[in-house]
Amino acid sequence: MKQTVLRSYARLIARVGVNIQKGQDVIINCDLDQPKFVELLVDECYKAGARKVRVEFSYPPLAKLHYRHCSVTTLSKIEDWELARFQHYVDTEPCRIHLVSRDPDGMKGINQEKMSKAAKNRHPILKPYLDQMANRYQWCIAAVPGAAWAKKLFPELPKGRAMEKMWEAILSAARVTEDPMAAWAAHDEDLHARCAYLNSLGIAELRYKGENGTDFTVGMIPEAEFKGGGDTSRQGIFFNPNLPTEECFISPMKGKAEGIVYATKPLSYQGQLIENFSMRFENGKVVEVHAEKNEELLKKMVTMDEGAAYLGECALVPVNSPISESGLLFYNTLFDENAACHLAVGRGFADTIRDYEHKTLAECRALGINESMIHVDFMIGYEGLDIDALTRDGKTVPIFRKGRWAF
Repeated sequence: MKQTVLRSYARLIARVGVNIQKGQDVIINCDLDQPKFVELLVDECYKAGARKVRVEFSYPPLAKLHYRHCSVTTLSKIEDWELARFQHYVDTEPCRIHLVSRDPDGMKGINQEKMSKAAKNRHPILKPYLDQMANRYQWCIAAVPGAAWAKKLFPELPKGRAMEKMWEAILSAARVTEDPMAAWAAHDEDLHARCAYLNSLGIAELRYKGENGTDFTVGMIPEAEFKGGGDTSRQGIFFNPNLPTEECFISPMKGKAEGIVYATKPLSYQGQLIENFSMRFENGKVVEVHAEKNEELLKKMVTMDEGAAYLGECALVPVNSPISESGLLFYNTLFDENAACHLAVGRGFADTIRDYEHKTLAECRALGINESMIHVDFMIGYEGLDIDALTRDGKTVPIFRKGRWAF
């Protein structure tokens, strides 16, 4: 891939993704797959005005070794220096960039019970820090190719060609055109206009019906609103948290969901794939799950804590979105959630509450925003899905027909 194109992508992440302001610190979390691109990105962060850029690399094979050899007690312990680091993040509010590239099957074979227990034990300790940071900083998730991930998508190609094809797919989805800044300005405008229409309807419920058996109703929080594209932090800085993004999303009312939904794409969770699965909801809660592959992992996912079995997000994405029309299954939520309508179990988004800037996190949750240690998106959209909105004044308004916008 041409260096000029990659630099344009790095600049997009720094200036349109997190939108670094002069003097801000930046933290980049990434795997070891693309060190040269990380070098470009660090350079672009400094050129955007960053005071200091820190890169934190991770490597899934090492994580597997830790989970194999360490006890649950050891894995659960958070050292004093780790807590000091989180307090530093609370105090300084650095921009965060997450570069995803890892193998969708990279954690296959890991002890799921040990991983879940350690995560449950660590969360209550970290939660006060995470709550203090919520919606207070700019962040962006973007992608770069990893060799194993590229071979998963293009198994028939040699590794080098698969990586090149992967770059092409990522850059196309992220709108890295001749003028990516202008492309993103137009895209944000379109998503914001669609959200404005949805918010004008006064939606009380969304009703999903699919030819595959999906029959599902979810209630809305009266004070909540749809969001899409770029967002604004509590400091008033506009940024784009996902590159790419095609969704208009909202956090629904906790406890208001009934029926069954069928997933239309595999879910990559904790480095493993859950395939051909369904969830049934009663009184807002997941009460039954089935999966052809990794059903036990799915069950563990929705029992991670009390909120893990409730919905945190409803997102609307048409089947004629660019990622969907590419025909690629990415085995990665950043892309696959932008190819289809999806739901998420777990944590809801406080910033979907109108005027959330003037409310505490506790006040947003009291209105109906779900709280959980997880937030996991799974795809339910396809060409056979219809969605209607029941408005608070009793009207039924078509939102989706056959997987596409009905307006």
